[in-house]
Amino acid sequence: MMTHLRRILTVFVLATLLLVTACSPEPPSRFEQAQQESTQRGASAVVKESTSGGSFNKFFPQAGGGYERVYTQEKKGFAEAKLKQDGKEVAVMAISDTLNNPSATQKFEQSSEKIAGYPAVQQGSQATAILVNDRYQVKVLSRDPSFTADDRQTWLEKFDLNGLAQLK
Repeated sequence: MMTHLRRILTVFVLATLLLVTACSPEPPSRFEQAQQESTQRGASAVVKESTSGGSFNKFFPQAGGGYERVYTQEKKGFAEAKLKQDGKEVAVMAISDTLNNPSATQKFEQSSEKIAGYPAVQQGSQATAILVNDRYQVKVLSRDPSFTADDRQTWLEKFDLNGLAQLK
């Protein structure tokens, strides 16, 4: 009789567990979560006139001097590359078309700082950005404490900024 009661209890517990787990909502995938977060931040859709990300690649600085450039993301209106030294990521470099986010140009309006003749801003302690031709934001972000604001400026100056300014 006791074994029969144990079997019934085991079946009941397993059935209850199955019912509870099957009815609980599945958490969003990391991609769905990122989409939700970007939508909540007010990120807008990519505009049709936005420059393709692939056309930005030729304006990034060349690797060399102990540094390696690794392209990590390319989409309409944006391209990004990691800058590595001795296999360690020290910075991220990016070019974005501000047609997709016109408010991104506002931070440059009051800028008194210039890099290579373009308005520049410090964004916190780890990012430096410039605005090329009132349209393209070029940014370098430190990913290692050894990569300083001076290093970010040096790498911004290594971009083909004049070529990027000619891009339509």
